[in-house]
Amino acid sequence: MPQQPTAQVTAAEISRIAGVTRATVSNWRRRHDDFPEPSGGTESSPLYDLEAVRAWLATRGHASAASPAEELRTTLRLHGRGDSGAGDSGELLLLVLAAARHSPDDLAATAALSDADLAARAERDRASVADAVPGSGAGTARFAADDAAVLRALYACVREEGGQAALGVLAEWELEDSAASGAYRTPEPLTDLIAHLVPGTPVRVLDPACGSGSLLAAAARRGARELYGQDVLPVQARRSAVSLMLTAPEATVTVRADDSLRADAFPDLLADAILSNPPYGIRDWGHDELAYDPRWAYGVPARAESELAWVQHALAHLAPGGYAVLLLPPATAGRASGRRVRAELVRSGALRAVVALPAGASVPLHIGLHVWVLQRPEPGGPERKTVLFVDTAAEAAPGTAMATGRGGTAATARTRGGGRSTSASLDWEGITARALGAWRAFTDSPDTFEGEPGVAHAVGVVDLLDDVVDLTPARLVRASRAGIDPSDLSAEADATRRNLVDAAKSLARTAGRADWNAAGASAREWRTATASDLARGGALTLLRTAPDSARTRAAQAADGGTGADGVPETRAVLTGSDIANGSGPTGDPAGLHDDTAPVIAAGDVLVQALASEGGPMARVASEEDAGALLGHHIHLFRPDPARLDAWFLAGFLGAEDNIAGASTGSTVLTVSPGRLRVPLLPLEEQRRYGEAFRRVHELRAEARRATVLAEETARLLAGGLTGGQLLPPPGDI
Repeated sequence: MPQQPTAQVTAAEISRIAGVTRATVSNWRRRHDDFPEPSGGTESSPLYDLEAVRAWLATRGHASAASPAEELRTTLRLHGRGDSGAGDSGELLLLVLAAARHSPDDLAATAALSDADLAARAERDRASVADAVPGSGAGTARFAADDAAVLRALYACVREEGGQAALGVLAEWELEDSAASGAYRTPEPLTDLIAHLVPGTPVRVLDPACGSGSLLAAAARRGARELYGQDVLPVQARRSAVSLMLTAPEATVTVRADDSLRADAFPDLLADAILSNPPYGIRDWGHDELAYDPRWAYGVPARAESELAWVQHALAHLAPGGYAVLLLPPATAGRASGRRVRAELVRSGALRAVVALPAGASVPLHIGLHVWVLQRPEPGGPERKTVLFVDTAAEAAPGTAMATGRGGTAATARTRGGGRSTSASLDWEGITARALGAWRAFTDSPDTFEGEPGVAHAVGVVDLLDDVVDLTPARLVRASRAGIDPSDLSAEADATRRNLVDAAKSLARTAGRADWNAAGASAREWRTATASDLARGGALTLLRTAPDSARTRAAQAADGGTGADGVPETRAVLTGSDIANGSGPTGDPAGLHDDTAPVIAAGDVLVQALASEGGPMARVASEEDAGALLGHHIHLFRPDPARLDAWFLAGFLGAEDNIAGASTGSTVLTVSPGRLRVPLLPLEEQRRYGEAFRRVHELRAEARRATVLAEETARLLAGGLTGGQLLPPPGDI
């Protein structure tokens, strides 16, 4: 194998490898003369030779504390690319597919194999799935003993974190050397919403810009059995194919790599449904060469309207009556250059609904995206006289999380620090209920649909066909506020205002319970231990819900979806959003494909696995949480009450600095639970800290309640004044 250049790492990556904070790495650099010198980078952002760093750490007994995914990422960078099988991501993708079909015991056994035997085992595994992924495994590269480090790391990652985690690392590795950008995964709650906007159970589903395959996976969860995907990036196409084979082993998967607009891989395919999150703002999408393309049945898209090209591409691939659901930027709804095409989509009845999402629902996080629902007209079908518009953004504005107030009224709360919302901090249950509730009522009776003032409104086709053809939901839904009864709004606003006064008094009492004294002239210091150390010592147990795999899904299907006692599983699921929003368990047990998910007990400490910008990262399970199932992307710490206080543990595990030091990744930060650190204090002192953390939790809960009610009160009063239902109080000037 040709000699590869040694991988280089940053100080932050060294901290993850060693399981220490970045400040500790800085101290090593200053205090130890033998610490490796920078081998690249800049003075402010130096890079270090990975082998030299590992050798230096080994001499000081610092075993790697990185997660299996981080170990695989680091090992790949150290190994580099070459002619061997482990230097080709396509070969490794096949190996992930094969490895995910083995049991954990089989995967664990690979750790004891010699380098040569491990390479031979990997060759056999890859050969077993050689024809599964078009475009992968077609080369002449073979695994060799020199690849053993990568192979061990890959098998360990699949065993500990699942095939999807290994796929993500491999895709990231290949994209590092690519000029491609914008390869973001659509959040799962959003993919589920998009999939559920298709009525019935479509069998044949296409995504012409499939990326990692998350939308097709959502379609498979709804029962789709033929999955077709295409992506311009070969690595994303291969990743999508393998991912879908892991999550939907019962489906027929066909994925191709090429530009769907310029080189359609499925020209004769007519699908039951199309789900897609196409690229935005692409000017070089083929406007000139595709000027006379037969797909432009609703008008030739302007050069600046690549999104309307994707819309028509989707409609051209639908069977008559089939549905397409696309995630699009809000500019598509009102840009002047797209007016003619939008008019034809409305006039023909192809556009059925536009749903506005809150900012933070998906990348780009700073804008509220729109979901367009389209249906290919059927020859001789019914005339479509109205289009539905839903504004969920009004219920969860940028930087807010939804909550439900008195009488089921939706209210909003500003996230921590007033920062930008992320998908995890949004109330997806509320957003989904609003969107699907309005859509299903509209499809049941589009001509008599009454809507919901300020949220959903059906607009006549004739009313939309003006000089602008602006399809922005916020503008069109706002007009429906006039239908609110003044007396009803006045009563609701008064009740909410009284609740706000009570909440403000409760918040003041909670905030004034105790004085918070300074620790002294300097901050207190203490010895700490990692959660892994505490688990090994028996002070706590670390649990999680196993990642999806073909094996666990098949086992669940064979069991018929019942619990251990044969009773159908109906427990709620606690999600990361529940922790961030302070709500009870809201997840759907149908989303868990592993019937061995841990059952939460009161006193368990729950920590989000994905670092979020909004809300707390950790909490102690209450009696109301007890009995719920542990959702994906949550770490459960079960402390021994004789050695660890639960509130003390939650307070330190969820600390911002602790989370930051134990997180890996770039776009999505993943928390490595074993690297979280906890001070070593006597139990009595732990309880003092625990009581303080419990008071902080109560303060946050009261503040959240008051904020929700304040936002709701302001929304009702302002809306009533501008809508004409309320009058200013007497005496106001």
